Amino acid sequence: MSQKEVEQKIIERYQQDENMMILVFAQWCVNNDLDPETLYVQAYPDQKENLALKKVLELTVPKNESEHIPAQTVLNVLQFFGNDDLAYMVTKEIEKMKR
Repeated sequence: MSQKEVEQKIIERYQQDENMMILVFAQWCVNNDLDPETLYVQAYPDQKENLALKKVLELTVPKNESEHIPAQTVLNVLQFFGNDDLAYMVTKEIEKMKR
């Protein structure tokens, strides 16, 4: 395998993992009656529309068809990918739910 092919495989794997992170976030939002796009915009108000999030939203299922996603899992995945601002917004929503 050439260096370029190895680099391409790494990029593809990262993109797959990133899409999984977005799906975990989006499904967690659906499961908790939150709008993932609204929460994303609150975290990143200067960013334009997130096309990856829009695509992944098509893969979410109604909350009654979904497995439970622990809040800590969502936070860990977001932080692993450097989405600290979004993790902060999720934390705020978790705190609201506890009240």
